[in-house]
Amino acid sequence: MWLVLTNNLPQKEGGNFIKNWTLTVILAVVLAILSVLSLFVGVIDIQLAALLAGDLEQLEIFLISRLPRLLAILCTGVGMSVAGLIMQQLCMNKFVSPTTGATISSAQFGILLALLFMPGSTLMGRAAFAFVFAVLGTWIFVWFIQHIRFKDVVMVPLVGIMFGNVIGGITNYLAYKYEMTQALSSWLVGHFSLVLRGRYEIVWLVVPLVILAFVFANHFNIVGMGRDFSKNLGVPYNLVLFMGLTIAAMITASVVVVVGSISYIGLIVPNLVSMFKGDKIRGTLVDTALFGAIFVLVCDMIGRVVIFPYELPIELIVGILGSVLFIGLLLYRLKNGRRSVRFFAAGSSPCENTLNAVRKGEEH
Repeated sequence: MWLVLTNNLPQKEGGNFIKNWTLTVILAVVLAILSVLSLFVGVIDIQLAALLAGDLEQLEIFLISRLPRLLAILCTGVGMSVAGLIMQQLCMNKFVSPTTGATISSAQFGILLALLFMPGSTLMGRAAFAFVFAVLGTWIFVWFIQHIRFKDVVMVPLVGIMFGNVIGGITNYLAYKYEMTQALSSWLVGHFSLVLRGRYEIVWLVVPLVILAFVFANHFNIVGMGRDFSKNLGVPYNLVLFMGLTIAAMITASVVVVVGSISYIGLIVPNLVSMFKGDKIRGTLVDTALFGAIFVLVCDMIGRVVIFPYELPIELIVGILGSVLFIGLLLYRLKNGRRSVRFFAAGSSPCENTLNAVRKGEEH
């Protein structure tokens, strides 16, 4: 069977297929291992033998706290990374993200308004406000950058940061005026300590939105090349642009409502993956999602063990690691430009060498 497959597979396509999926498989395996380990990291010690034996107390902790926390972490990492990837592609700027695009600040403003005007609202009601204002804030940000005459690489995220600070200032003012600071604090700093079964399910909205982003990935690529290029290919520029921004904003809002604000993920992860896989969104979306989940999972595990039995907010850990990675990314870009990183030289991948050896054996 293997010989038949290799005969029908063109040499160049087979090698490219192996190269393209090597990183994806590695990330998937690492994520699976870390996910299993994270289920057994925490203040209360959970034993696998006790779970298999049917210990009700440990089984309850596992199903109410540990498993929902893991699922929320995975959805957060996947969602924020993909949201950042979409925004960077559509805005044609590698420094745009839900943080620098005022999306997170807008979602927090929506949550505050829900607390002010609907104090007895459920999590779903607050999520509705967050969705609406996150989408509006992101659209306004893009409207701003479309009317900037000089679209410098730094100017675009700088406009987003200033716009986000304006919204954040209004949010803080209203929170102080109406004594809502304590109530709003849960959404200002990201953490997973309050994620329990029954109050995290909104973050599952990330899954269909990410699938939708994958379906329209080629359209986002075309729109990212400019308005004229899109029109020449018959792609409705404004429709695809605002659809992509709406997907990114809704993903961000669903994460902020459940977890709170987490910076850097949407900025760092897509840039790191693009160094290895290029800028084509369909080719990098899966790897970006996997690496984002790994990054958030590692940061959460560090926060759980560094001052055990206490726990640090994941926003703090992500901020520290993200700052270091961001500085390293900037230094690499300054030194190498947009040159991609390759694991193997052309034709030197171990899998590719094995495939070539099989072909040579068939020829002889």
